[in-house]
Amino acid sequence: MARKFLYVVASLIVLVLAALLAYRIWGMQLIRAVMVPREAFAPLAPLPANAYDDRAMWIARPDIAKDNPALWRPEGLKDAPVAQKAAVFFIHPTSYITTFSGAHWNMRLSDKGSLATARHFVQDQASAFNAVGDIWVPRYRQANFGAFLTSEPAGDQALAAAYGDVVQAFAAFIKANPTGPLILAGHSQGSRHLLQLLREQVAGKPVADRVAAVYAVGWPVSVEADLPVLGLPACARRNQAHCLVSWQSYAEPAEPSPMIESFERKTGYAGSTRKGTHMLCTNPITGTLNGAAPARASRGTLDSRDEAGPPRLIKGIVPARCDARGILMIGDPIDMGPFTLPGNNYHVYDYSLFWGDVREDARQRLAAFLRS
Repeated sequence: MARKFLYVVASLIVLVLAALLAYRIWGMQLIRAVMVPREAFAPLAPLPANAYDDRAMWIARPDIAKDNPALWRPEGLKDAPVAQKAAVFFIHPTSYITTFSGAHWNMRLSDKGSLATARHFVQDQASAFNAVGDIWVPRYRQANFGAFLTSEPAGDQALAAAYGDVVQAFAAFIKANPTGPLILAGHSQGSRHLLQLLREQVAGKPVADRVAAVYAVGWPVSVEADLPVLGLPACARRNQAHCLVSWQSYAEPAEPSPMIESFERKTGYAGSTRKGTHMLCTNPITGTLNGAAPARASRGTLDSRDEAGPPRLIKGIVPARCDARGILMIGDPIDMGPFTLPGNNYHVYDYSLFWGDVREDARQRLAAFLRS
């Protein structure tokens, strides 16, 4: 039995080495071959006009008390009260990741596996804001991960379909919260939709005056080609409100070329090219534009590696430095779990790395907004 087990282990090692060799030779071509849906894009039927009146269309909202992942907090954590709560609209990142045949361009709302993964993201990301407000996280027919790996029109069509759901959810959120401060946040695909939402549904409209802060994390923002038409400046200091923060996390040595190439390939929201422009980098430890901070200044990294127990908040283990390209460098690689991407890309952990810092950042920006 022991010898048979060793044969199995040896076979698995050979398969892993073969996969790594294939990646080194063919790289992104191999990934695209297995991750991009093979079906033709079919337009999605619009959701009913009142779809987001239904609690079942939300992963989190204030009247969901049971099994609400946005309400999670580390054991023993105590927060100072805020003078007035904000309403927080959070758009979760891509959890619909499929391979080979059978993959759709957009997630079906009945997809329990993708929804379970989204709930995990909400716990590790949106929960950072539960000290400052009531959190609303919509379910939406998100674009497949493969939509980001292709230049074919179907990729943009899938993202546009997902954005349509987000617009409906945001309208329901504003209807339910007609007054008071707002915090808008997202990650990855969620931040991509959030930026478009700012451009088309917030900037220049009365609701813009209510925005205390925007957290467009894990999606590149061009200082020259995007910010001028988003209606908010970059956050330059921690006690500044009515501004936008963004970062993308890499350990050293970093290889962000695929992300930068994708960023520069698209036209910015202002209508000009992003090529050669600067990416917005907020240092989450200091809350400032660019800059550096040592690990000892970190207010807490969320460690979710133990699947048998709840995540732990560990202080003082991750530094942060914005480099000249606008990439947030976190020093040497750190074991956060199995989802670190090639090139020392810690995209999946953008919030978890700085969970305690985001929590304090939101508290100070809301306080500054209320003072103003």
